[in-house]
Amino acid sequence: MSQATAPTRATGVDMTHRQILQALSGLLLGMFVAILSSTVVSNALPRIITELHGSQSAYTWVVTSALLATTATTPIWGKLADLTSKKLLVQISLGIYVLGSVLAGAAQGTSELIACRVLQGIGAGGLTALAQVIMATMIAPRERGRYSGYLGAVMAVGTIGGPLIGGVIVDTSWLGWRWCFYVGVPFAIAALVVLQKTLHLPVIKRKAQIDWWGATLITAAVSLLLIWVSLAGGQFAWASWQSAVMVVGALVLGALAIRVETRAAEPMIPPRLFRNRTITLAVVASIAVGVGMFGASVFLGQYFQISRGQSPTMSGLMTLPMILGLLVSSTLSGRIITRTGRWKRFLVIGTALLTAGFALMGTLRADTSFTLLSVYMALVGIGLGMTMQNLVLAVQNTVGTHELGVASSTVAFFRSLGGAIGVSVLGAVLAHKVTGYTAEGLGRLGIAASGSGSGGVLPDVHTLPGPIRDVVESAYGHGAGDIFLAAAPFALIALIAVSFIKEVPLRQHSSSPVGAEVEQESTIAAGAGAAVVRTGEQR
Repeated sequence: MSQATAPTRATGVDMTHRQILQALSGLLLGMFVAILSSTVVSNALPRIITELHGSQSAYTWVVTSALLATTATTPIWGKLADLTSKKLLVQISLGIYVLGSVLAGAAQGTSELIACRVLQGIGAGGLTALAQVIMATMIAPRERGRYSGYLGAVMAVGTIGGPLIGGVIVDTSWLGWRWCFYVGVPFAIAALVVLQKTLHLPVIKRKAQIDWWGATLITAAVSLLLIWVSLAGGQFAWASWQSAVMVVGALVLGALAIRVETRAAEPMIPPRLFRNRTITLAVVASIAVGVGMFGASVFLGQYFQISRGQSPTMSGLMTLPMILGLLVSSTLSGRIITRTGRWKRFLVIGTALLTAGFALMGTLRADTSFTLLSVYMALVGIGLGMTMQNLVLAVQNTVGTHELGVASSTVAFFRSLGGAIGVSVLGAVLAHKVTGYTAEGLGRLGIAASGSGSGGVLPDVHTLPGPIRDVVESAYGHGAGDIFLAAAPFALIALIAVSFIKEVPLRQHSSSPVGAEVEQESTIAAGAGAAVVRTGEQR
């Protein structure tokens, strides 16, 4: 193809390395904001829930509500990205995030806080989905590994900085926990300004219908399932009529969603995508990684503060081995993939390390050596760094440009779905285990246990008498080990799934999916008005 090809094509955008970095600057800043929205509260949550007199269930739902909103809206953002201005969409998502953050900072109770976190999740869903879509629009798959490394590095910085910033804010008396939500606002505004100046993409609009029924049914099915998991065992028994109604209702809604998606003109999650083995296996792996990543790691801050009596700031510092592992592995693997075009080995090694890391974390107790714990966390971080972005990369390599949005958002959707399920399920497991271990410990002291499973208020260990404090710390430490052990099989499922993915070297251009029957692209030769056009059809 002539080097004088027009700067934009139906199949992608021609940009220099410098132009891509300039455009990515605002995008990565927006991605940092999305990550900050979840990580900044991770170490602050025990203090927030304690001050708002919330329960373990509320602790879980402050996280789950944002993840659920992100999950439900990710396919919508992805579909809209295929229909209208990606730049406008990412700016709208930043605006929604700012609104949700301001309202969350003013919340007066856990219910209000959970509702505001939903708004934050909607904005974060747009930022997460659109970052992947815009990168795929600008950058060919072969080069995308290097830039995905940058994205992984930003994720690591956001994950490192978030807990530390949140911990410092909570530990600073003249700020208070409400600034954990306000702190992201300046970054979001800065991202809006930078994106306006640096992100210039062709706007390809076409008339289409949004599959609102599909989105509604999918959201309703997932929400009902998560509500059941959160309440069962506390508000009512697992084997009860309430459980039966919720489970059957979720299954019916799920079946209706599948029916609607198969008949919709432009479904939110096109069923035809799952005819592709790579996409199907990547989705299975994404769900499993999401369960382990969100479901287990979100409780690390709670472990450090309750089981080890650390401050929110120290809790953030103590997770550095995991975050540094993620930073190094995502950056290095991205560069190697760009150089070689081979990506499967990193998925296999990454999920194997993730499985081993979670299994070793299953030995966690209140008095576990921090040196050993650091090694275990580093394994988890390295595994995540090799896995998360490369699953998206593998899927993007199999579809055409016109489906980048929906394909990328489908993977992100199922990863967030796995995370929401993981947080909810493992939170319920933690509450149940802690109740049992606490009762056993108090029984050994000759004290009758009282309180209710998941509805029990989170304790402030610094105010408890010595012997009881030891029991509570031990109970939460043992419970944390149990949920990591429960997450290990999900990582193993991800390992099995990626092992069956067929590796196809990354394409040098974003014009067409690998394996598609494609004739020569239309090209416009430079010259004094002379044009040579080759027409082709992609099936």
